[in-house]
Amino acid sequence: MSTPRIDAHQHFWRYQPTVHQWMDGTMGAIKRDFLPEDLAPRLAALGFDGCVAVQASQTLEETRWLLELADAHPVIRGVVGWVDLRSPEVAAQLARYAVHPRFVGVRHVVHDEADDRFLLGAEFRRGIAALAGTGLVYDLLLFPRHLPIAEEFVRGFPDQPFILDHLAKPLIKGRIREPWATDLRRLAAHGHVACKLSGLVTEADWATWRPKDLHPYLDVALEAFGPQRLLIGSDWPVCHLAGAYAETMAAVLDWTATLRPAERDAILGGNAVRLYRLGVPS
Repeated sequence: MSTPRIDAHQHFWRYQPTVHQWMDGTMGAIKRDFLPEDLAPRLAALGFDGCVAVQASQTLEETRWLLELADAHPVIRGVVGWVDLRSPEVAAQLARYAVHPRFVGVRHVVHDEADDRFLLGAEFRRGIAALAGTGLVYDLLLFPRHLPIAEEFVRGFPDQPFILDHLAKPLIKGRIREPWATDLRRLAAHGHVACKLSGLVTEADWATWRPKDLHPYLDVALEAFGPQRLLIGSDWPVCHLAGAYAETMAAVLDWTATLRPAERDAILGGNAVRLYRLGVPS
């Protein structure tokens, strides 16, 4: 049986200005609805079998809606939703959603928090501890400056699986690699942390980027995490700010062409199936 190909990071939304306030004036291209029927033909055109839908707003209502979409659209293999990890009710919130077989992870938009040490807060750490035994992954959404804090954070939860989104958004447009690369390697030294090769085109120059601009950052990720802890993701539809779906995915797909077939299969889907336990009930 061939290894499924999975886009491990994309979003759906019905655009609402009051909900999606993170979309600023430069993001007119994505200020509209994006739904499974829009993504499905793009996945099929590249030979991908499914996707992991990731939260885009921090509400329980969106988590419920994404799981309803997963029920209606088999192409959605997993949902990384949001629960209030700082709430005293976090265990009840997790119990409500973790029974759903496609609820595979949780994410908080940490890089928008005013406190750079947000991850180390007592309430948030208590919420992460509540994930124990659920089989759920926690997705880390960070900027490069947060990587040393994230390294301290994950050290405190050696049994909790983590996946870093977007390589922590390196400064590709400025061609800056340090201290990002050093800090990424330190985080990757923790074997329970994996990383998504996603969201990179929007960290490059939106108008002029070329695949070769991404390669030095992809190379660092491969060296740091190895092929068994990397996952391809489009960050669709956010990627439309800088490139079409096929163009965005090709930047990583072509980069993997020199890898061994088993390594390529792992990055293009096998790791997502294994790490998110796609198809395995919580």
